Amino acid sequence: MITVDLRSDTVTKPTPGMLAAMFSAKVGDDVFGEDETVNALEEKAAAIFGMEAGIYCPSGTMTNQIAIKCFTQPLDELIADQTAHVYRYEGGGVAFNSAVSTRLLNGYRGVLTAEMIEPEINAENVHYPRTSLVVLENTVNKGGGACYTLDQIKPIAQLCKTRELKLHLDGARIFNALTYTGDNAADYGKYFNGISVCLSKGLGAPVGSVLLADKETIKYARRVRKVLGGGMRQAGFLAAAGIYALDHQVERLKIDHAHARIVADALSASPAVANVLPVETNIVLFDTIEPADTILNKLAAQGIRAMSTDKHRIRFVLHLDVHPEQVEHVIKTIGLLVQ
Repeated sequence: MITVDLRSDTVTKPTPGMLAAMFSAKVGDDVFGEDETVNALEEKAAAIFGMEAGIYCPSGTMTNQIAIKCFTQPLDELIADQTAHVYRYEGGGVAFNSAVSTRLLNGYRGVLTAEMIEPEINAENVHYPRTSLVVLENTVNKGGGACYTLDQIKPIAQLCKTRELKLHLDGARIFNALTYTGDNAADYGKYFNGISVCLSKGLGAPVGSVLLADKETIKYARRVRKVLGGGMRQAGFLAAAGIYALDHQVERLKIDHAHARIVADALSASPAVANVLPVETNIVLFDTIEPADTILNKLAAQGIRAMSTDKHRIRFVLHLDVHPEQVEHVIKTIGLLVQ
């Protein structure tokens, strides 16, 4: 039986080329700043996004949480969409790590605008937490891979500058967004105080994210990473995978996007599917007529693994380990789904 894992783009395995790069990496003690492969990855990622410096961490959750710690003080408040990963899927870390509250907005598929944000910035008043940070997510996971363009980001960045707020990007799938929009990655450094770049999703590295910011922020971020237990010593073996991913596995993201659109078309034609959200990148969200668990069981019987995000909503995520013959199998299986 053909098997297909559509649960997430985090399930990918290193390619032969990536494994070769990992095994040949030059390493040292990164906590002492002596791992030259980690240093090279941090410098490379910072240059790509027009930022001064970077810090390599085990996960995007850690890079996001470090950024929030760097950009806020206890009793502050950050603004984010109600679907934001930093709010929903990071274990309450905003409150636990930074003693910060969260003002949640209802963007369109998780995408916020300056007009939405401005009225939610608290006035200076002892009764209110001090608004200090805005967090955007690109692409928006819960929005079905919806993207911000730079033209949408610019007015938000200008508002933050005017109101003296920091602006952080949870770039969990930022290269998927760039592939879709055609925007220049280097321009992002003009607008964000911090950018988290995940290497273990669409880019296929086994571990790791990089937080990008100015040199002073990254200096403090190293202290926070140490407190969180993120010092990884000879991490160059993992960092080498990140470098390989940036060099070799960005351009191919358009294949995942094309596969996602093909699958979405098949879902739209299925009588078992009530609705398919617009597909921009590699995530397909769709609503089912039968309970999602029922559909997941039918898919699993055909070797297809997926996840539900609600009682009647399922998520498919396309990635580099899903090949054309597997896409064909998914399409055929969708054709067999009936109410």
